[in-house]
Formats: sequence, structure tokens, C-alpha cells
Amino acid sequence: MSKRQDTKLESEGAEFLVLGNLLVEGVSCYKAYVNFPGFDLTAQNSDAKKVARIQVKSRWATNYDKGFPIKNFGCDFVVHVALNRGYSFGKKAKKNDSGIKPPEFYVLPVDVVKKYRNKRDTWGKVYINRIPKIADYKITGD
Repeated sequence: MSKRQDTKLESEGAEFLVLGNLLVEGVSCYKAYVNFPGFDLTAQNSDAKKVARIQVKSRWATNYDKGFPIKNFGCDFVVHVALNRGYSFGKKAKKNDSGIKPPEFYVLPVDVVKKYRNKRDTWGKVYINRIPKIADYKITGD
């Protein structure tokens, strides 16, 4: 049995990627460092007096199963980040294809995540490829 890969740094990096992208877009946002179960970031619009709690879920491998586990829904949005850092899960890199690609971001309202969460799965995974019109939730750099 292979040892589980430690992706703590990568998951922290995903939170900072989301945070940085929000700041670049002019959205006031900060990281919740400890004791905030259910969310990782807080974004706010001072003019509209609105706050959004954001949970970031990331996956390291480019060829992952398009799913992420979630158990705590104490947020308003889940941002799923496919980090695309290379192949894993038995797939070998082909010549001239390391599997490394730019990250992909999906901004999902928590109600969508709850609706499409696999309740029979012990991990409570949400598979983004099973969410209708998932492309509508994908954020691109275009």
C-alpha cells in the first residue's frame, strides 16, 4: 500500500491563489487562519455591507477523479481548485507531457455543493463532472 501524499503546502497554496485572485479583482478578502471551521477565506463588500465565507477545496493531481470531499457546510461558496501539478493515480507522464497545467477554478454556491454531494460516499465527495453546466461555474483567465 502506497503512502498518502502530503499536500498540506499545496492546499495552503490553493487558498492563497484564491485570495490573491480575489484581491487582484478588487474584492476585499482575508484568510481565516485558525478556529474558523467551515471556511477558509472571508470576502466582503463594504459598500453593500455583504460578507461571503469561502471554503477552498483543492486537488493536486491533473488526472484526479474530479471529486473533492466535504463535510462542513459553514460557508456561502466553495471554490474548487484543480491545481494540475502532474499525473498520479498510476498514470505515467508521456514524453513531452508532464501533466502540469495552469490551475482551474470553480466557484460553487454552497447549495449546489450540497445538492450534488454523494451522500452514499463515506467521504461525502462532490464530483464536479456530475454538476450540470459545470462550465458556468468555471473561472477562466480570459
